[in-house]
Amino acid sequence: MSVKNRQQTNLLLLLFPATAWLMVFFILPVLIVLLYSFLERGTYGGVTWIFTLSNYQRLFSGLFLGVIGRSLWLAFLTTVTCLLVGYPLAFFIATRSPRWRNALLLLVIIPFWTNFLVRTYAWIILLRSEGVVNTALQSLQIISEPLNLLFTPFAVAIGLIYGYLPFMVLPLYSSIERLNFSLVEAAHDLGANDIRTFWRVFLPLTTRGIVAGSIFVFVPAVGAFITPDILGGSKTVMVGNLIQNQFMKARDWPFGSALSMLLTVIILIPVLIYFRVSDET
Repeated sequence: MSVKNRQQTNLLLLLFPATAWLMVFFILPVLIVLLYSFLERGTYGGVTWIFTLSNYQRLFSGLFLGVIGRSLWLAFLTTVTCLLVGYPLAFFIATRSPRWRNALLLLVIIPFWTNFLVRTYAWIILLRSEGVVNTALQSLQIISEPLNLLFTPFAVAIGLIYGYLPFMVLPLYSSIERLNFSLVEAAHDLGANDIRTFWRVFLPLTTRGIVAGSIFVFVPAVGAFITPDILGGSKTVMVGNLIQNQFMKARDWPFGSALSMLLTVIILIPVLIYFRVSDET
């Protein structure tokens, strides 16, 4: 066997475990879900092996389109808010001294040390009628009676923003920290003010971090089901809750599979955008 063939064989052997893992635990389950989405629901749950397109036709009914639209809107709102809050925070951290930079990064990462479910339940204490927010506002005489904050789209948005903000800050910090700030100084030397320097130099050079952070926030937010289930109750159902209900309660596996495939397609769109931006930058 030649040296080149031996190297190719060794490379295939190295790739085999990862490839087998992806085939068994990722590609195969997706193919099963895709197959189920074209079948009919069984009488007592499960599936019957009858090919149909009715599951995808149901997706375009007014009720389900409303849920999908609400999910996209809340995920978009979460992503934009995390970007507006996370970009200045990432810039502030990246421009500190190494000692302070590490301490501030630690503060950003600390929420990951607590279970996401526990952190979500904590917002009930803050947002309920007798919670911290309403109590503080009433004590300051800003409001006369408690605001209806819990079990609303507002509560869901707050929970999503809080939960996924670190996913925006960390990629932005990585992008800003690697930036050559001499380019910013050069722009100032050429007469550009701070705003023009930001739009023409700083922002384009951190585009990859912006896109990466937006994907890390948008993808889990659009499919979230814990946060809307706890903070939104039955009033703010997102597509993740709908999929969960179809599999666990309604036992309509084919329609739940069709919803899952639609969510997969929605998630693939920003991922493809990221690859395109990565190739161009």
